[in-house]
Amino acid sequence: MRFPFFLAALAAAASFSAPAQAQAPATGNAFVRDSLASYVKRGLKLWNIPGLAVVVVKDGQVVASQGFGVRAVGKPEPVDGNTLFLIASNSKLFTGTAISQLVEEKKLKLDDPVRQYLPDFRLYDSASTRLVTIRDVLGHRMGTKTFQGDFTFWNSNLSRADILQKVRYLKPTGVFRQTYGYSNYGFLTAGEIIPVATGGTTWQDFVQQRLLTPLGMTNTYPLSAGAEQRPNVARPYTTAFGPLAPVPFDVVDNFGPAASLVSCTNDLAHWLRFQLDSGKYNGQRVLPWATLRRTREGNTLVGSSKSPILPMHFRTYGLGVYSADYNARQIYWHTGGANGFVTNVCFVPEENLGIAVLTNQDNQSFFEALRYQLLDAYLDVPYVDRSRQLYGFAKPGNAETAKNVADLAARVAKKNKPARSLKDYAGTYTHPVYGSITVEPKGKQLLVRFSHHPTLTTTLDYLDGDIFRSTFNHAAYGIFPAPFTVENGKVKTLEIRVNDGLEQDPYVFTKQ
Repeated sequence: MRFPFFLAALAAAASFSAPAQAQAPATGNAFVRDSLASYVKRGLKLWNIPGLAVVVVKDGQVVASQGFGVRAVGKPEPVDGNTLFLIASNSKLFTGTAISQLVEEKKLKLDDPVRQYLPDFRLYDSASTRLVTIRDVLGHRMGTKTFQGDFTFWNSNLSRADILQKVRYLKPTGVFRQTYGYSNYGFLTAGEIIPVATGGTTWQDFVQQRLLTPLGMTNTYPLSAGAEQRPNVARPYTTAFGPLAPVPFDVVDNFGPAASLVSCTNDLAHWLRFQLDSGKYNGQRVLPWATLRRTREGNTLVGSSKSPILPMHFRTYGLGVYSADYNARQIYWHTGGANGFVTNVCFVPEENLGIAVLTNQDNQSFFEALRYQLLDAYLDVPYVDRSRQLYGFAKPGNAETAKNVADLAARVAKKNKPARSLKDYAGTYTHPVYGSITVEPKGKQLLVRFSHHPTLTTTLDYLDGDIFRSTFNHAAYGIFPAPFTVENGKVKTLEIRVNDGLEQDPYVFTKQ
């Protein structure tokens, strides 16, 4: 998961009154039969989403596996139940299940130190390094901030081993084992333990052999490389910093255990049936119930306050899956976000209900609204239009972003002249986590190149003072101010910021 739009919407909701409730148009399977199609079509238009696929499993049967909209803007091919999407952090429960099965087979323990398997693994401080366990890295409790390090790691040319080497430079802002901070590198760490514990089976091979193949998930791929070449694949889009725009496919196989699975709703129906039948699929035992149960046990408290808009009070995190109460039932879910894609997978064992929603536009909460609308219908929650509700919370933030972008454009349009030559800003800059970037003059602009992202650049347009506007060639990365610092007439640093759904804090690079 990389784009926490729904979490932001929940935070915003605390300052809003919930819309008035109305009589539900339908419940459960009746909602799917009578209202799902019209509801989704309205949502796609409202949120500007090219395509969406949804699956609903109830009482062991697939009651819906439908596609809506198109795979690519300007092309007629529709989304259907076999259309592929990058499911990103919905990969995490596959990793958690793999680790849990190795516990069941007595090949490791959740409370084993990570360094028992990866002796060179280091966190920022020696005490945490010595204490950190497999349970810790799977529970997002290393003390680092949500997404910390992801600008460096995500979609980069770093190998898995390179990423694990850089983890030691991530200075925590929270307290080890006390502060929840969503961590992709934690799941990479767990995945890299698998070949050590199994005698050489990679994470991707373990997932393929022990989960995807037995579950008949023949149109699901553990690695993202080459996904865009498959015949029935959704193309990724964003509206994060302007009109709907295509973005490149992420290739995140270096983050595989955290984020690299590519799947479709027809295959995720198999995964949901497996979860709802306690580890069985088509009547055959695939994994022990104890393995699945272990993934669902809460290891980290994520929240304990009543939601202002949902019938939910407590949220915990297990081994790759969240858990919460929802109108007196226990629900399990995860979301997944990549550039151009946001998805979720949810199951409610007490109701024998499973839901998955896959979308190809990353700046929206409809992928969550639809899930909650279906939960409301099946769990007898009085009707609220969740799409309209969440849109109301998202609209001010989108408007603020649009204003910030427009304000930067207005400053560029003044065509101020910098007090120093653009050559004075040029050179190599370094950051202790990222490594090096280069800044070079290009006409009246500066161009920044990133050593670990060979296709990524950002163009710097002069604003005023020693501040430039940074515009990435990748639309999801964003448009932000990029200030230089100057001491005694010499340029010292450059601050680069990216979309906070990628990483929340800016990077300050020092000129060499």
